[in-house]
Amino acid sequence: MIEYNNEKHKLISLKILKKAIFVLIFIFVFDVFFSVNHVFASESETDLTALAQNELAEENFEFIKGLPQNPDFQVIRTSSHRITAYNSEINQCWGNPCITANGFNLCEHGIEDSIAANFLPFGAKVRIPELFGDKIFIVRDRMHERFSNSVDIWMLDKGEARQFGVKRAIIEILDQV
Repeated sequence: MIEYNNEKHKLISLKILKKAIFVLIFIFVFDVFFSVNHVFASESETDLTALAQNELAEENFEFIKGLPQNPDFQVIRTSSHRITAYNSEINQCWGNPCITANGFNLCEHGIEDSIAANFLPFGAKVRIPELFGDKIFIVRDRMHERFSNSVDIWMLDKGEARQFGVKRAIIEILDQV
């Protein structure tokens, strides 16, 4: 309230303030929990995409079950995450696009085994069996804080990274035996 000529006036009504707060919370929750790809997709497109991804995941799982397990690592935890891909391009990174958050040079290394994940410590090793079988990735980079529960896989080719798109898969966090 503000006092003007000995009269009290409200700057904004409590009802409008409550509505504004509700709208801001709704926008935040929507931004955090829904990816941009699903915002514009119709319900039938989303259902078909989900169905196709489930069928592909089942086929990949059958293939992966036949792969030999790496005896040097054991799975200590699994969890489902949003997975995307990126490459060393100036507009996708802070500073030098080849240098990760922990100082590793992706361009010199040139092997697609690095990921960005904010919820894991640098050097943590993970597998994504549904998408990459027994391949082991190492956490070397970070993402924007709004993607605190996502995994971003570094790829050499920009076209492959774009084609990868956005997926959801279970990751296995590994511990050396």
